[in-house]
Amino acid sequence: MSELIKNRYDFVLFFDVTDGNPNGDPDAGNLPRVDAETGMGLVTDVCLKRKVRNFVQIVKKAEKPFDIFIKEKAILNSLIDISYEQEEVKAKEKTGDKTEAARKWMCANYYDIRTFGAVLSTGKNAGQVRGPIQFTFGRSVEPVVALEHSITRMAVATEAEAEKQGGDNRTMGRKFTVPYGLYCAHGFISAHLAEQTGFNETDLELFWDALKNMFDHDHSAARGMMSTRRLCVFKHNTALGNAPAHQLFDLVKVIRKDETKPARAFSDYEITPQNIIEKDLPQGVELIEML
Repeated sequence: MSELIKNRYDFVLFFDVTDGNPNGDPDAGNLPRVDAETGMGLVTDVCLKRKVRNFVQIVKKAEKPFDIFIKEKAILNSLIDISYEQEEVKAKEKTGDKTEAARKWMCANYYDIRTFGAVLSTGKNAGQVRGPIQFTFGRSVEPVVALEHSITRMAVATEAEAEKQGGDNRTMGRKFTVPYGLYCAHGFISAHLAEQTGFNETDLELFWDALKNMFDHDHSAARGMMSTRRLCVFKHNTALGNAPAHQLFDLVKVIRKDETKPARAFSDYEITPQNIIEKDLPQGVELIEML
């Protein structure tokens, strides 16, 4: 069995979008999420976790111990109920430790629970899990422009709709895109919380693979072209850590090569190279450029 992780990690993830909607806001007609004061594009942490879950589900085929708890059409209370049917949980009936036993079983069998945590008290109580990995929102490095496009549909859904249009089957719609945006998200991995959920080195390697490849398995007409561009990982040589996360994140600089024209490709930017960062690294922190 793989060892539990023993080091704290902080990481910076860069990804971009070309002619797509990276994360629509249902409260704004599915427009790309934008900071109203600065115009910076936003992608929620929930959106990023969803892509990690989807990648793991594809790679591991939802087989335990890499099953996914939060997935499409899952009835969460039914999944929690299954934990109470396990022999190791039933054995705790007399001692009153069934909730803790159920929590451990859920962590052991569901990758996203031991990674991101979950609330497991909505049905039979399996407690709550605080996951070792957490994301910030992704935020574009520059303001983005949300474009609105008119689109037509030649077919109709019903006969009534066809009659209403008098033989002209074309219907109009709207599509929203960002021409180009480079986004940056930050993440944190706690060795102490990993010990509580059973998150191990094998899980960690799978997580890094997910960050590097998740957009390649999430293409759609709405999202356009999305790609992971850089993944900078700061590994501490202790579980507690050797420097504040913000101090490490400040070492990663993004530079526009030509500010006289709008950015339309990743090549329009330069991200601080490794040799510049390493000379400023605090003692006990290693920089790993995974992409």
